[in-house]
Amino acid sequence: MFNERKAAQVAVWFLRRQRGRMAHLKLMKLMYLADREAMRRYGCPITGDQVVAMPHGPVLSMTLNHVNGDLESGPDGWERWISDRRDHQVALRRRAPGANLLDELSASDLEVLGRTWRRFGRMTKWQIRDYTHRECPEWLDPRGSSQPITYEAIFLALGHAPADAARLAGRLQRQQDLDQAFASI
Repeated sequence: MFNERKAAQVAVWFLRRQRGRMAHLKLMKLMYLADREAMRRYGCPITGDQVVAMPHGPVLSMTLNHVNGDLESGPDGWERWISDRRDHQVALRRRAPGANLLDELSASDLEVLGRTWRRFGRMTKWQIRDYTHRECPEWLDPRGSSQPITYEAIFLALGHAPADAARLAGRLQRQQDLDQAFASI
């Protein structure tokens, strides 16, 4: 299930590596690639966000809605950490909590974020976008629209056999269903 606070902390982690400001397109790709790497290594994404194919590649849907200001932020969510998008850029808020308050991120999350940054952090927004078009076969051009990308499609693209991809995706769906049931109590 999507965790707004955790997604914001992932964004903070990446923004701090680029002096607190980054093109939103690059941030979206870094966050997607980190979720994808976490799925490859551990069988589950970091943010729990829904993935969609958009013209510029795969995107974390709820996170993009927060970047665009289309969703109201929770009390300790996106807006506490990240400023409004301006000139295709996002930035840390001046009073964003310190690194020691990135308490939603586990050691394995931080390892995945570091690995993702080392591999893709030096790319421009266009280079990383082009990379996702070439190297993420789960993305299919939605021709100006958006299309869901299932967890099963991502697991298949990561090289899992169809039965394993279905099993892993089913496990994530059951976990999301459980999380949603507890959230509504």
